[in-house]
Amino acid sequence: MPDRFEITHKDVFGRIGKLTTPHGPIETPALLPVVNPNAALVAPDEMRQFGAVALITNAYIVYRNTRLKEAALSGGIHQLLGFDGPIMTDSGSFQLSTYGSIEVRSEEIVAFQRDIGSDIGTPIDIPTPPDVPFERALRELNVTLERIREAMTCCGAEMLLAAPIQGSTHLDLREQHARLLSTLDADVYPIGAVVPLMESYRYSDLSNVIMACKAGLALNKPVHLFGAGHPMMFALAVALGCDLFDSAAYALYARAGRYLTASGTHQLSDLAYLPCSCPVCAAGDPKLTERELAEHNLWVSFAELKTIKQAIVDGQLWELVERRCRYPALLQALRTIQKSCASFEAIEPLKCSFLYTSTESAERPDVARFSKKLNNLELTGRVLITTNRKKTRDMEQEFDTTLLMKAPFGPYPQELAETYPIGQSEVPAPDHASTKSAVRNLIELIRSKNLEATFAYDDRWNREDLVELSSYATLLPL
Repeated sequence: MPDRFEITHKDVFGRIGKLTTPHGPIETPALLPVVNPNAALVAPDEMRQFGAVALITNAYIVYRNTRLKEAALSGGIHQLLGFDGPIMTDSGSFQLSTYGSIEVRSEEIVAFQRDIGSDIGTPIDIPTPPDVPFERALRELNVTLERIREAMTCCGAEMLLAAPIQGSTHLDLREQHARLLSTLDADVYPIGAVVPLMESYRYSDLSNVIMACKAGLALNKPVHLFGAGHPMMFALAVALGCDLFDSAAYALYARAGRYLTASGTHQLSDLAYLPCSCPVCAAGDPKLTERELAEHNLWVSFAELKTIKQAIVDGQLWELVERRCRYPALLQALRTIQKSCASFEAIEPLKCSFLYTSTESAERPDVARFSKKLNNLELTGRVLITTNRKKTRDMEQEFDTTLLMKAPFGPYPQELAETYPIGQSEVPAPDHASTKSAVRNLIELIRSKNLEATFAYDDRWNREDLVELSSYATLLPL
């Protein structure tokens, strides 16, 4: 079977791709709005105007309703919903997590999804919540794995199969389960049971779960983050490698009077002005109906995905993530994933520009990659590292080599001044974070080459940030 997922652009772990389904391709990253087959706040046939190319609905709800079930079996799920694009169906796992049991077996609901023409079907995985004991997580993971294997025998030749990755907050189990599932011929790999983490703003834990799952999956596998629907976390999730999102947040938030933005949530009643130019908000009246608020939430969600896609094309996804992760819990998540910088550096494509947007920029993969290149320099003897060559030219003859210094990268020879990232970077005067990064890389160079070093620095550099360097080099204020 040919590969159904084709990647066209990449940045960090994010990618733009095309997932081929029986009812057409889905360009990723993509949001699949959840449609309630009983009561849709926004009708399925209206979803395309917002940017939706695919939807998700609950097959278990259809299965349990005699009228809906007969209509779906007779004319198919696409005719039932009135939507001619790809439709993914969930199996009832949400109801299982909410009520503890459901009245259908996994193979029955998978066969039902196949029979009603679902483009992407899902078995009934066990949505193990966060923080449960290891033994329970492992036991339920094994049940999910068995159900996925059963589903592969009854999903048919046309329907794509989603293979949910479970394991609670036990990262080793998440990685192990993802590695096992990679050996199967599934089509989409949802990361399951993470809604409780998002609801409690545990974005650091969510990021660790995503990275553990990605560590076990082959890089060409499309990843679906179940239940993720807030635009403020899309950029981070995409950078970690998530391709598909689904959520009823646009409707649920509207019913609660909550107005979504890419930087957070507002209570509609608190807004005197609408900070958006979507067709709903352009009228300027902040007294939106529930339906209008749902429409705004859709517009802003799909607009954010377009922003993310352009950032991937431009090689600026890290910069976008840094701008979006200003909410404290998201900022903590960003700082958490930066501790795994080596894994990002290994796949980070070459860039053409570096914009220092926040102190977190000092820990980007580009900086780590540059520090490795420093080790290729052939240096011996006495070395002068200067932040202002105009002021040190008269003393350079006293040294064997002169290097320049730029935060957050560190030392570099004049020959690299016009190359990336030194010459193609926009960086303000050194702050504590960028100085710390540059000094760390300089110390590593001094130690690895056993150099006798002098660091000549101007008043843009804070001496207090150079204390560690004083143990390895002579400090010379200019």
